[in-house]
Amino acid sequence: MIVEMKNIYKSFGKNQVLKDVSITINGGEICALIGENGAGKSTLMNILGGVLPADSGTIYLDGKPVRFANPAESLRAGIAFIHQELNLINDLPVYENMFLGREIRSRWGRLDLETMEEKTADIFRRMNIELDPRAMVRDLDASYKQIVEICRAIMMDASVIIMDEPTTSLTEPEIRRVFQMMETLRDQGVGIIFISHKLNEVMDICERYMVLRDGELVAEGDVAAVTTDDLARFMVGHDVRTEQLTREVRIGEEVLRVENLNHRTAFRGINFSVRRGEILGFTGLLGDGRSELFQAIFGADEVLSGRVWLDGQEVKIHSTEHALELGIGYLPRNRKENAIIKDMNILENASIVTWPLFAKRGVIDINRQEGLFTEQIDRLGIRLQRITDSINTLSGGNQQKVVLAKWLAARPKVLILDNPTQGVDVGAKEEIYDIILDLAEQGLAIIVLSSEAQEIIRLCDRALVMYQGHIQGEVSGGTMNEHDIMRLATGGVLSAS
Repeated sequence: MIVEMKNIYKSFGKNQVLKDVSITINGGEICALIGENGAGKSTLMNILGGVLPADSGTIYLDGKPVRFANPAESLRAGIAFIHQELNLINDLPVYENMFLGREIRSRWGRLDLETMEEKTADIFRRMNIELDPRAMVRDLDASYKQIVEICRAIMMDASVIIMDEPTTSLTEPEIRRVFQMMETLRDQGVGIIFISHKLNEVMDICERYMVLRDGELVAEGDVAAVTTDDLARFMVGHDVRTEQLTREVRIGEEVLRVENLNHRTAFRGINFSVRRGEILGFTGLLGDGRSELFQAIFGADEVLSGRVWLDGQEVKIHSTEHALELGIGYLPRNRKENAIIKDMNILENASIVTWPLFAKRGVIDINRQEGLFTEQIDRLGIRLQRITDSINTLSGGNQQKVVLAKWLAARPKVLILDNPTQGVDVGAKEEIYDIILDLAEQGLAIIVLSSEAQEIIRLCDRALVMYQGHIQGEVSGGTMNEHDIMRLATGGVLSAS
């Protein structure tokens, strides 16, 4: 199937989101659709997926004009949209999720579970997927949940699949698994539209690219003819820094020290310290235990043994509330699941941690609450319309800044940032880097957890590399490089120099 979208316009009130956009997607290719948050990517794909109508313009399938009144019509035409928030039910087995909304029933009206299980097994065999159809979705890792969604699209005879940020919450091995699935689909003639902020993945898996900026198609072509720097420049309209970020480092006294910290299963023998003004990185591969380590330090999990010092005083942290009282802030790994509350507005999300500070006899002082957040808006460069708007109206980068504002309002001594640029575009990533550097220069002790070696290298003064639950080694300063980090992350050691 060849999909063409020609001269597409779309506005929301006075805000013109798409301006004369024309793109083509061919069967048997993986084509990247990239751009900053707010560039119009989701709106364009929602029009193709039947979620939104275009104000003007035409969609063609194999040269024939079509119009989709709803997502079901788009799907019947062979276009499947796999959204970033997967539409799976954890408490059902895989095969029942595969047939949600289109269940097979016997002639007596009962669910034909046996047939649904058999058809699910057939599609898994066809796609070379080793997965038990009877497995509960809640027991699957993120990559297999993504694969279930993809297989469901194939079962519906999709000829074109839109994949919106499919690797945002995946580890490197999980990403490889999804990429193998995508390559299998491409080889079978399926066209894939790959929406991602991870430009290295675009270079790795895509044949073509299309770039939207401010609602216009500003660049397109073959991936083989460009670099990640080129793509970043197309997205933001200017060169993006790629060198190691520099600052005047003023390391102060020790803030947090951990000695011989042990967990039941996730980590063991952990020793490290971080000082005021220092940015300390933690990195590694799947199952390295770094997120579990800092969840335990923050009081969200128990440790078997070990000691923790804060400002020279030994502490025993027994809850997240206690950690916050002691001056520890924690920005969690998954923003959508653990950091924002979708039913609350921007101000409520930005101040929920510090509500006790604004409360008197159980009543929140709204003026103080708004005053502090207004300071954070200026300090962090948060772009919004009204503080009472839903948090869902903000781009991923601005949502991340709101989460950061929430923790900064608590005035922590040490701030733990787990995957701080998850799901944000290259422009917002640079802004968040600048904020982190500025906070360190103001004397805050910062710990950055990231699987991206380049992020660690660019941002951190030094980094500890974990492997299978323990610290395998340390890299630091201008000598940090991806080769050494990967060597340690896979269990190797660095030669003495």
